Amino acid sequence: QVQLVESGGGLVQPGGSLRLSCAGSGFTFNFYTMSWYRQAPGKERELVASITSVGGNPNYADSVKGRFTVSRDNAKNTVYLQMNSLKPEDTAVYYCNAYRQSSASDNWGQGIQVTVSS
Repeated sequence: QVQLVESGGGLVQPGGSLRLSCAGSGFTFNFYTMSWYRQAPGKERELVASITSVGGNPNYADSVKGRFTVSRDNAKNTVYLQMNSLKPEDTAVYYCNAYRQSSASDNWGQGIQVTVSS
């Protein structure tokens, strides 16, 4: 079965950095668009960044452009989210998503907490 396991979250001070990782298994990783979403308390889940199956066309929410970078290593079945210049408003649970349009396969990780606070 499809599994997505996020790691790398935690507590960081404003201006700091974190790198999230999401390891996939149980599916052909390089067939899937991989994305990061986040959900803050009382808010809807929002797309943060996505990257196509071959690593092209990274897409970012306006709120993170220039600060976050999404990348993937298909040999390791892993997608990353490098988060720099973190702000308190980046505090949320971050979710990894694997999506393949041709099979309408849409899969989620369990989520990982990122807290930006002094």
